[in-house]
Amino acid sequence: MRLVHAFGVAALGLVLAACAGVGETVDKAGVCAEALGLSNLNPNLDPEQLADQARQKATRLRELAGQVSDQDLKQNLFTLADSYVALEERKARGLGDLNDWVQRNADNLSALRAACL
Repeated sequence: MRLVHAFGVAALGLVLAACAGVGETVDKAGVCAEALGLSNLNPNLDPEQLADQARQKATRLRELAGQVSDQDLKQNLFTLADSYVALEERKARGLGDLNDWVQRNADNLSALRAACL
């Protein structure tokens, strides 16, 4: 009887560990989905609106980074947030050419997608 009880406890432990792993995966998937959804940006907004939108995105990306344990994903979220801060600063200074920022942001998004896999 003790052997059956021991196996039952061990099986329960495995199930709980698996559930924790699933929860972490779901959290990562949710964070990735939201972060990738934040990547849209309308560069045709006036500079003040664009800077405000970039600031909001950077703040949310940093919040998401604080929710994940995966270090690669966390770093990619912070990098993307920094990119939006740079855009906010660029627009605040009235620099209109966004081509280099768009290319750098596309690279950052590719890295984020890879970290989300």
